[in-house]
Amino acid sequence: MTPEEYCQNKAARSGSSFYYSFLFLPPERRRAITALYAFCREVDDVVDEASEESVARARLAWWREEIGRLFDGQPQHPVGKALAPAIEAFNLPQEHFLEIIDGMEMDLDYATYETFTDLSLYCHRVASIVGIMSAEIFGYQDRQTLKYAHHLGMAFQLTNILRDVREDCRRGRIYIPLEELRQYGVSIEDLQQGKASDKTRALFRHQARRARDYYDKAYACLPSKDRFTQRSGLIMAAIYRRILDKIASRDFDVLEGRISLTPIHKLWLAWRTNRQEKQRCKLART
Repeated sequence: MTPEEYCQNKAARSGSSFYYSFLFLPPERRRAITALYAFCREVDDVVDEASEESVARARLAWWREEIGRLFDGQPQHPVGKALAPAIEAFNLPQEHFLEIIDGMEMDLDYATYETFTDLSLYCHRVASIVGIMSAEIFGYQDRQTLKYAHHLGMAFQLTNILRDVREDCRRGRIYIPLEELRQYGVSIEDLQQGKASDKTRALFRHQARRARDYYDKAYACLPSKDRFTQRSGLIMAAIYRRILDKIASRDFDVLEGRISLTPIHKLWLAWRTNRQEKQRCKLART
């Protein structure tokens, strides 16, 4: 199996919505973003799958060393080898990879976050940095697009946090700021026990509003000249906003089970968004 095949399999097996946004990219960019996504999955799995904290920290340390080897031209892991051509072609700095690892390690350091400001650092590291790197791979003309990518990464992570409240609680992690739990009269025990109530719905409605605000900020920052090259991010936004819509349609009962879209629904949204952006691009040129 080649490094590229390894990354492709990693992306396809994950079932992530990101996979669908890659389908309409030119081959070189698709290979690069798939390798970046595979890297994120590898380091995320280190934290989620390790049975002991010391083992997880050791594996993350290994990945820091692997990034060093990657930038020295001597990667060992298939993902590192797949990333090698991408870092040269698409301005992917070493410190961004290390910051993503730092973000993953925060899951070993913190089970809760007191304020949204505290949580924002985590979201920036594990999502906005990825968004910025993705924007580099997709291509842009206006540096304002990087601000769009930062906001979009925040929106995606906040959507994930709302969607995965139940699953994260079972892992002993609470990503909703504690001061907001207190504000809405919800305890950690309520979340852990899956007690849906008017209070939890109000809390989750607030989280959804914040996520939507970040989508709006992202769209406002995206220059029209870069919309088509950044269409993979817009495809992801279409999928993730539909997840928010579905959560709202179920009255924010995210404690009852994970709310998601079917693969065919994701594929349809990806196709439709890509088609819309193509039409928009054609109209802009006429």
